[in-house]
Amino acid sequence: MHNNKWNFLLALICFLTSCNTGCLDPLTPEQERLERINRIDSLSLSTVLNLDSIEGCEQLGSISAEAWMLIDDSTGIVISQKHANDSIYMASLTKMMTCLLALENGNMRDTVEITDDVFITKDSRVRPGDGYEVHYLIDEMMLLSDNVAACALAKHIGGDTLKFCEMMNEKAAYLGMTNTHFANPNGMPNRQNYSSASDLVRLARYCMGDSTFAQIVGTKEKDIPLTDGRHLPCRNTNALLTTYEGCIGIKTGFTRQAGNCLASAATREGVTLYLVLLNSRSVSSRFKESALLLDYGFNIMKTYREL
Repeated sequence: MHNNKWNFLLALICFLTSCNTGCLDPLTPEQERLERINRIDSLSLSTVLNLDSIEGCEQLGSISAEAWMLIDDSTGIVISQKHANDSIYMASLTKMMTCLLALENGNMRDTVEITDDVFITKDSRVRPGDGYEVHYLIDEMMLLSDNVAACALAKHIGGDTLKFCEMMNEKAAYLGMTNTHFANPNGMPNRQNYSSASDLVRLARYCMGDSTFAQIVGTKEKDIPLTDGRHLPCRNTNALLTTYEGCIGIKTGFTRQAGNCLASAATREGVTLYLVLLNSRSVSSRFKESALLLDYGFNIMKTYREL
């Protein structure tokens, strides 16, 4: 009986040791990214800080945006939010998912020709007959928010737009985006294309775990070549990349239905913040309000880290 007891303890110790030395299957990079975005904490700050005393708090009441969520990436702490779980229109923030799926499923050196069936709007710089390599078409979509580029990528990756939307919704379910539904790849007005600030923060954090995605959305300017030898200058629509210290992305959005939207990320002194702002009053207010929230967030996290 005594020997059996020690044999059991020895087996238990060996098992626990094997767990700690990596004998169990390690997480895949995708699982690690998913685990990271699942870290959400809405309580920690309020238990240790008087949030109303932090510089910038008094300005939050002036923000015109309908909804937002601001989060510290390393801890998952929610710094500020308003109607963050409400499902509302997201405009071109939709293109974050389109970009992610194109990077995950596309051959970057494939050539895509812009066809008449994807040229659904004049609100685009690409034209029927133009040819782009996939990676340059992604640049065109993300930096200039080109709607036709998004449709062309969706057709190329998914075979057709409907199939690509199925891929978008499957990925949203995988990421736990419970308040989201995609009905097109570009965010043009559609009652079935909606999300929430909290879901879009999850998406933004996951996307930025892809180094290529992060490099694209952090690019201020780029020369976009076409397959016929032409080159088109491209300047990012995200003004925060040039006006806000530490900004590293991510995506602008606007329709009359959705208002002015912005997904942004910024890094200062080892702290990275993610913010999604939806339905701000104007183009300029979405940048000013995002900067205000980010400043407040950095003040909060500085105080929190000094405790």
